[in-house]
Amino acid sequence: MLLDAAILVFSITASNFIRFAPQLALDHMIEHVAGVSWPKVLVFTLVMLVSFTAMGLYQRHLREGITGIILRVLVGMVLGGVALILIFYLFPQLYMGRGVFIIAMIFVFALICILRVIYYRVVDQSALKRRVLILGVGERAASIERSLRRRSDYRGFEILGYIQMEEGKESVGRDKILHPEVGLVAFALDKQVDEIVVAMDERRRSFPIDDLVECKLQGIEVLDLLTFFEREASKVKLDLLSPSWVIFSEGFRRGVLQAFFGRMFDLIAATVILLLAWPFMLITAIAILIECRSFSCPILFRQTRVGLNGKEFQVLKFRSMVVNAEKDGKAQWATKNDSRVTRVGKFIRKTRIDELPQLFNVLKGEMSFVGPRPERPEFVTDLCKKLPYYDERHRVKPGITGWAQMNYPYGSSDRDALEKLQFDLYYVKNHSLMLDLYILLQTVEVVIFGKGAR
Repeated sequence: MLLDAAILVFSITASNFIRFAPQLALDHMIEHVAGVSWPKVLVFTLVMLVSFTAMGLYQRHLREGITGIILRVLVGMVLGGVALILIFYLFPQLYMGRGVFIIAMIFVFALICILRVIYYRVVDQSALKRRVLILGVGERAASIERSLRRRSDYRGFEILGYIQMEEGKESVGRDKILHPEVGLVAFALDKQVDEIVVAMDERRRSFPIDDLVECKLQGIEVLDLLTFFEREASKVKLDLLSPSWVIFSEGFRRGVLQAFFGRMFDLIAATVILLLAWPFMLITAIAILIECRSFSCPILFRQTRVGLNGKEFQVLKFRSMVVNAEKDGKAQWATKNDSRVTRVGKFIRKTRIDELPQLFNVLKGEMSFVGPRPERPEFVTDLCKKLPYYDERHRVKPGITGWAQMNYPYGSSDRDALEKLQFDLYYVKNHSLMLDLYILLQTVEVVIFGKGAR
């Protein structure tokens, strides 16, 4: 992001020089460049960085190839360009000439694409990664490779190997098990280990407490497997979760100031988006009526969902299914290519327009803009019995968009609910205004690329 910012500042400055250099004498060129309007440069840089963030270009585990990256850069530039044109219209003092603007955008596209090619060739070099040592060779240790399967999952760290600390079944490959001839502390220092992850199945008899204390004092980070997964996978692994970890780990904070600023964020975001989206909402309402061929056809769909602290409320959505989609009254998951979805419904689901009426739920305080998706009481009752800690997702307000929607596609089974719960728990634990802003920006990518829609 810092390198992109430097490119953006250079591009707008250089384009200003190129555009006006032929018209200026040499002694005036330097004065002209030095006298560049820095408020314009700052606005240009910030808007483009926000657009690139919305396109996911700063995700640590972005799995796109170079073609996908270039596509994201292009879409981000289009979004940023439209936003800048709107800003020029609202604030004429920030206007920059068409020539300067076009030249700057050409510079930005070329330089950022070159930077990305270089970055992805360099970022996976071992010299730039944390050196991680795993204590344990059992099932807990083996779960690392089962959960982190892609090359991008290891961006930022490399596993040097596994050390057997207890007797029992070896679940990791024998070629990955290390047999140090010296003690743990000496071995870690010799191999320049940056981090030790404790992943032992049985800690009672062979936990190396003295060695780990010494490693910690030597500046080597020591952490448990669940915290390691939380950082690297951005989710809380349910199969590793214990009450003691919840009690002693950082996070799960709730405060008056946090609640106040969160509510202000919801009100401002919902109001602004309503002002921008009302034409699309009006068109959607008309399209639903036309397809239904009846003015008595319901436009909005109301359904009972579970909210904060288990309190039920009526969620609002544009109707995307046929009337009486659940004739038998039994709750059903939406499925892929669901026959109950109308033609208009298919489009508004794909583009997430069907979610826009939930802005009124946000204004009423029943929902937040960002949070776990609210589920139906029937599903919640069933999932609370099957999945441990499922009810903990109701410790924050449900949201229109959320961390799970960003990281996992639409779920229609208990297995999907388990996966999404792990992301929801991560959000509940790390809930903050900055995380909400980041998720809100990333939702643009979800909408544009149609992630998780069904």
